Amino acid sequence: MLYAAKIASRYLTASLAQTGLLVLGVALGVFIFIFMSALIGGLASFILARTAGDMAHVTIQAEAQDPALLGPAQGVLLAQGPATGHTAILRDTAALLPLIAALPGVTGVSPQINGSGFMTRGGEVIQVSIMGLEPGRESVIANLASYILQGSADLASGGVLLGKTLAEDLDVTLGQQVRLTSTQGVEALLTVTGIYQMGSGGPDRRQAYVGLATARVLIQMPQGVTRVEIKLTDLYAADALAPQIKALTGLDAKSWTEQAAQLLDALQAQAQTGYILKAFALLTIIIGVASALLLSTYRRRPEIGIMRAMGAGRGFVMAVFVIQGGLIGVMGGLLGAGLGYLVLLAFPGRESFSSGSGLPIDITQGAYGLAIWLTTLGAVLASILPARSAARLDPVTAIGQ
Repeated sequence: MLYAAKIASRYLTASLAQTGLLVLGVALGVFIFIFMSALIGGLASFILARTAGDMAHVTIQAEAQDPALLGPAQGVLLAQGPATGHTAILRDTAALLPLIAALPGVTGVSPQINGSGFMTRGGEVIQVSIMGLEPGRESVIANLASYILQGSADLASGGVLLGKTLAEDLDVTLGQQVRLTSTQGVEALLTVTGIYQMGSGGPDRRQAYVGLATARVLIQMPQGVTRVEIKLTDLYAADALAPQIKALTGLDAKSWTEQAAQLLDALQAQAQTGYILKAFALLTIIIGVASALLLSTYRRRPEIGIMRAMGAGRGFVMAVFVIQGGLIGVMGGLLGAGLGYLVLLAFPGRESFSSGSGLPIDITQGAYGLAIWLTTLGAVLASILPARSAARLDPVTAIGQ
């Protein structure tokens, strides 16, 4: 086998230009494989960072009670519904929050009071969603601190955080006051303590963040909360953790995947597209190596005939060409992986995903080792057909040519 490797290396060095072009072609295929891996993987991470990254991975939502049946009256079934402005409440959550926070994989828990209302400044009136957050936990779910353009994300008493678009629509700046009226009819005069920009239309245009105490007054909720949002280290663990939280608290905990089925389908379709593109890159490598080795077999028929006449078996001849293909795969794989890594260094990487700047390419998802391994394997498989063709040559016929 060592002698077969020596002959294979001699064949490669005998025509450096041809070998160089072949290795370069393999390296180009490996580069495409690595670049597509980094691009597809980075795009998936970017989408998750900009969607699921800023949303709760598990949510406990207060559910409105079904109306109580009062009984039939003259053939009509009567039901007692909730009063106007009634808000569903999660009671006694204070004792449950530490239990949820202590679960493995939980990185943050955010009790919230949610409602709706109207924000007024001068003659401008805009409908808004009110989100009451506990001071000190403003960035537990969505990282509000990273989106602040002016002011601070700290929700002080009497303060409100507005999106950039909403602030522009109201023609309000940092430090000015706005009037917020809830659908329960409660008004509050609030000071703009921060202006943020998430980059998504809804929150920037219609979301108003206030402290939990302010939200209690506006929504008329002296106790309890309307929702508890939970952030996990691994967002894909939400499906397994949601039933545990439900069993622990007795409350209906829902995973983010229940509401993001279309997002998951899109990510899976994107991943499948990446597999197809990378498969074409590998197929190009295999075809190139097989074609080059078939040509080499044809050109070296007299040499192969001499080897066979001197006692070399078919297995030895096959080994020469298989080793030759393997060496081409290893050299091309290493060159392509090195080139891919150097090119990907020019891109900002995962740290830019939250800001949305640059192409969403993740250098850590280049799959360098996999690319080299698959390329070497593909080159070896591609060399089997030429190797078998060389091993079947009749020595007398080959020498006569």
